[in-house]
Amino acid sequence: MTQITQHEIRAFILHLQQKRRFSNHPLNPVQDSGLSGHTINCYLRSLRIFFSWLVSEEIIKSNPFDHVKIPRPSRKVIPTFTDSQIQDLLRVIDTRTIEGYRNYTIILTLLDTGMRVSELCHLKLNDVALEEGMLKVLGKGNKERLIPIGKQVQRLLWRYISRHRPEPMAANGNVLFLNRDGKPLTKERVEKILTRYGRKAGLEGVRCSPHTLRHTAAVKFLRNGGDVFSLQRMLGHSSLEMTRRYCELADTDVKRAHMTASPVDNFSLPARIR
Repeated sequence: MTQITQHEIRAFILHLQQKRRFSNHPLNPVQDSGLSGHTINCYLRSLRIFFSWLVSEEIIKSNPFDHVKIPRPSRKVIPTFTDSQIQDLLRVIDTRTIEGYRNYTIILTLLDTGMRVSELCHLKLNDVALEEGMLKVLGKGNKERLIPIGKQVQRLLWRYISRHRPEPMAANGNVLFLNRDGKPLTKERVEKILTRYGRKAGLEGVRCSPHTLRHTAAVKFLRNGGDVFSLQRMLGHSSLEMTRRYCELADTDVKRAHMTASPVDNFSLPARIR
């Protein structure tokens, strides 16, 4: 262990950057694309933590990562739905059926709150405070947080609970969203529902998933005047780093809109000043 220095770590970084996806994998064939920057970054951060532990336990004297700069992953564009795509998605849902109304309610709840799909699937009846317009969510690290909901989602949830929610099975009677057999909906099932509706609506250029709804909720919250600290609490982020990315995306939208709606560019200046 003491023979590992910053030189070996730099060589390992180069190896990861040149490695093909699924190379030496027993089941999946090797792909032409390499490891993503996020994958490489995750490997290296885990190793750095391990070496820090070795130092704290006095197994080694110094951390070789102290002399190595871990490459930052490139930032990916955060995908979001346009307003017209959301409209197209909602139009293909038959809300006259029990399952259709449930799915319509789920999509708008995700869009209004920005919660993770796993958090939605773990919602209990006693987590829903309709009169106060609040949902109690159990997030990562078993941390509870309260998320406000708008009046439209309040009405949708009230109608789902009072009219459309199936008779639950005894063991899972307190879970909010159930399938037709009274069993709790799973994360995978909700993802398949979104994929099916996205295909039916003919959505292109964006992945139709609960996570895209979470991104869209964050960006629309900022566009509509919400502040970054409220958004951080709403999404359950432990730091502002991810929340700031949504701010950057919202700023990009403003810049794009300004290109066509610039007050001066759309104003007829006197000829002598032009």
